[in-house]
Amino acid sequence: MHPGTHRMDPAGARVVTRASAVLGDLVSGEFTQYQIEGKTPPCAGPGELRKELTRVRAAAVAAAREEGLRLCASGTPVVGGGVPAGIGDHPRYRAGADQYRALLDDFAISAFHAHVHLPDREVAVLVTNHLRPWLPLLVAMSANSPFHQGRDTGYASWRAVMRSAFPCLGPPPYAASLAEHQRLAEAMAASEAMLEAGMPFWDVRLNPRLPTLEIRTMDVLPDIDDTVALTVLVRALVVTARDKAVGGDPGPRTEAELLRAAYWRAARDGWSGAGVDALSGQILPAPVQAERLVEYVRPALDAYGDTGEVTAFLRRLTERGCGARRQRAAAAAGGGPGAVVDELVAATAAGRWPPVR
Repeated sequence: MHPGTHRMDPAGARVVTRASAVLGDLVSGEFTQYQIEGKTPPCAGPGELRKELTRVRAAAVAAAREEGLRLCASGTPVVGGGVPAGIGDHPRYRAGADQYRALLDDFAISAFHAHVHLPDREVAVLVTNHLRPWLPLLVAMSANSPFHQGRDTGYASWRAVMRSAFPCLGPPPYAASLAEHQRLAEAMAASEAMLEAGMPFWDVRLNPRLPTLEIRTMDVLPDIDDTVALTVLVRALVVTARDKAVGGDPGPRTEAELLRAAYWRAARDGWSGAGVDALSGQILPAPVQAERLVEYVRPALDAYGDTGEVTAFLRRLTERGCGARRQRAAAAAGGGPGAVVDELVAATAAGRWPPVR
C-alpha cells in the first residue's frame, strides 16, 4: 500500500527481492504484483509458530518500508490500485488468466493457509470429508474483508464471495476414496474448470508438493495471536478427523447445496451473525457453533496443550469481533476507507489489533 494514497502499488516483485535477502524462500510472489506470500517452516506448537510468524512478518514489513510502501493484511483491497496489477511471473498464473479471463480481473485477494502434516493420502481424503461441514465457521471466524475497491460490500468476507464465482474454488467434494477424489479432480481439469488435476484449489486439499493437508478457507489476518489460535484449532480438527477416519468413519455426506448456503451466510455475517450449521441445518449464532467445535475437538486441543490459545481467541472475538467488524469501526470513526487502511497497516506491522477505542 502507498501510505499517502492508501492505494495498492504493484511492487510485489521488488518487495519479495528485498525480503528474500533475509527470509530466503519463505517469501515469494503471488497472483498479482500487489501481493506477496509469506511462509513459515514446519512448526511443532504455538510458541514456535508465533516466533516464526513474527520473524517473517517483520522482514516483509521492513522490505515494504524500504520501497516507501506499507504491508496491509486484508482479505481484499480496501482501496483499489492506481494502475493495473499485473500478473505474477509464474506459468500457472498466466494459464489461469487465459482460462478464467475476466473472473481474474482485480483478483488481488489474500488468504491464510494452514498446513497439517498428514502423509497418508487415503486417510487425508476421508479427513477432508469430516472437515467440510466446519469450513463455513472458519470463514466466519476469520472474516477480514468487508471492503473492496473503496466500498463496503455489506459482507464480512468479500474474499469468500469472490472465490465462490469459480468452479474450482470453495469446499471440496465428498469422496469415499483417494481414487474417487482423483477422478473428480481429473474430470474437472478435463472440463477446464480446474487448471490441473494434481493441483486443485479447493478449500481443503492434499498439497501436491508437501505431505500435508492444506486448509485454505480463511482470510489473512493482521493479528498474529489470532493466526496462531486458528492454526492450532485447525490442527485439532484435522487430528480429530484423522482418528475418526482411521477408526472406519468416512465422514458425513454434507449436501453441497447446504454447504454452499452455509458458506454464503458465513461470508455475509461473519462472527457477529448467525449461520447455517452444516451438520444439522439449524440456524445458529457463530459463537454457539464455535462452542460446539471446541467441544468436538477438545481431546486433541488438550493433548497438545492448545486449549488456552483457542479459548483466548474466542474471548477476543467476543470482545472486539472479527476483522470485518474492526475494519468497519475504523471507517465509522472517521476517515472512511483510508482510515481502514491505516488501522490495518498499523495492525499488520505490530502483529496485533490496536486496543478498541
